[in-house]
Amino acid sequence: MNKPEVTLLKKGAVFKILQVTGEKDMQMPKHISTKEAVIVIAEGNAIIEIASVEHLLKKGDSMIIPAAVPHSLLIMTSLKAIVTMPVESEIEFIN
Repeated sequence: MNKPEVTLLKKGAVFKILQVTGEKDMQMPKHISTKEAVIVIAEGNAIIEIASVEHLLKKGDSMIIPAAVPHSLLIMTSLKAIVTMPVESEIEFIN
């Protein structure tokens, strides 16, 4: 599976900022964030599935991702998104 790239942009005392970039049809498989996170779409469109519900996200949209709730991301068009989460939060993939 061709996955999007996740890059650490900034890390402070409390929060870290990640950038997610990818192309059409790339997918981030089911995973959790150990703490609550916020995703903001800077460019493109994607479908995020949280707790078996699909949400279309487009440029300018944002969403709060609850802690420990499985979710996945399917990129519909070239994507750039920003994810903010507590510095101690981890992304854990589900087998």
